[in-house]
Amino acid sequence: MEYNVTVIGSGPGGYVAAIRCAQLGFKTAIVEKYASLGGTCLNVGCIPSKALLDSTEHFHNAGHTFKEHGIELSGLKVNFGQMIKRKGDVVKSNVDGIAFLMKKNKIDVHNGLGSFVDKNTIKITGKDGKEKTITSDYVIIATGSKPTPLPFAPFDKKRIISSTESLELKEIPNHLIVVGGGVIGMELGSVFARIGSKVSVVEFLDNLIPTMDGTLGKELQKSTKKLGMDFYLGHKVTALTSNGQEVTLTAEDKSGKKLELKGDYCLVSIGRRPYSDGLGLDKVGIELDHGRVPVDDHLKTNVDNIYAIGDVVRGAMLAHKAEEEGVMVAEELAGQKPHINYLLIPGVVYTWPEVASVGYTEEQLKANGKVYKVGTFPYKALGRARASMDTDGLVKILADKSTDEILGVHIIGARAADMIAAGVTAMEFRASAEDVARMSHAHPTYMEAVKEACLAATANRSIHS
Repeated sequence: MEYNVTVIGSGPGGYVAAIRCAQLGFKTAIVEKYASLGGTCLNVGCIPSKALLDSTEHFHNAGHTFKEHGIELSGLKVNFGQMIKRKGDVVKSNVDGIAFLMKKNKIDVHNGLGSFVDKNTIKITGKDGKEKTITSDYVIIATGSKPTPLPFAPFDKKRIISSTESLELKEIPNHLIVVGGGVIGMELGSVFARIGSKVSVVEFLDNLIPTMDGTLGKELQKSTKKLGMDFYLGHKVTALTSNGQEVTLTAEDKSGKKLELKGDYCLVSIGRRPYSDGLGLDKVGIELDHGRVPVDDHLKTNVDNIYAIGDVVRGAMLAHKAEEEGVMVAEELAGQKPHINYLLIPGVVYTWPEVASVGYTEEQLKANGKVYKVGTFPYKALGRARASMDTDGLVKILADKSTDEILGVHIIGARAADMIAAGVTAMEFRASAEDVARMSHAHPTYMEAVKEACLAATANRSIHS
């Protein structure tokens, strides 16, 4: 069992790296600790959470907007068990798809914990304790990340839970406390708010989704308040306990005022940590930097044949970022000259309205002393949004004051997750706001909001607002 390339980890970064290596003619293996391929994203992250987001959005619309559309229902109720089952079916379909792609591309899959013996030798320890070794010219570390617990309140996986356990609950919480108002907290909080849970979000900073443009966080708070969600921003959690049936959270604001919340579950979503446990990095002389595997601009570690990608290295923990890095390493090994512009990797929050962002935020431009201009356009002025009753949200364009080059695209509204690709395309080709404003956009579509925002940024020329 000798390989040109071995990938440790089969998440989006790992399996995409393996496929690209195989396409380029490398004899490739993938090592996966768990029985199913796909990593966090396919098994307990992106895919299952989106399945539940879609299911609960259908239920919410059936109860709140169908009547306005002329669709009348009676006896509407949630079959939570079926929601969870459908989510599981979606996961299985995707995982099976990855297994098929491994066979199609003639990639050997080894199940077990992969650890370094030396820089070219990987020991694989199965669940039954049996060991085998493989050798490889190159190794790509793609072991991903794990949820971060509060230091004083570890996950008990029953009442104090991470995103993983929240996707497998057997009941709808009466009161779900969410610690962290970032992407995961807002997505999963909205899932349960739509189906009847009281949801309280406690966030240390003063804005939701704090890594994104501040306007988006403010707009998201307005929209999700309509679901009945409560927000406690600028609050530091000081204690979190469970008695087996109930959780009690205490926090305090910046003035020292105390807050106490009681609920039946607490979802802790304060971030994720790189996962490299059991890899045996010490055997090859790789030292972690704040938990991450240090890499150069080509994603190579300090060991000449070992690379690392995805959540385990620097940068945003995003599935599509890991995929791009997987392709980049494969092409590097093949002697090509790939490149990633990390500024133009978009971020998305799959609430409804969706939130999507690429490029610089207004806060970053201010901090950098950049002279810029802003163009915005509200969804409520958009014909397509009125037709679908999705009038919450806006598009915000940031452009260079002198050159008009687009510096940031920030969208909150229906279909923002798909629309952001147009922003990435424009910025990859260094388009100006006027360039986009002069392009024909089909009517009626949500993308017209992007054109209108670019018109607003160009010379305050928005037609419909």
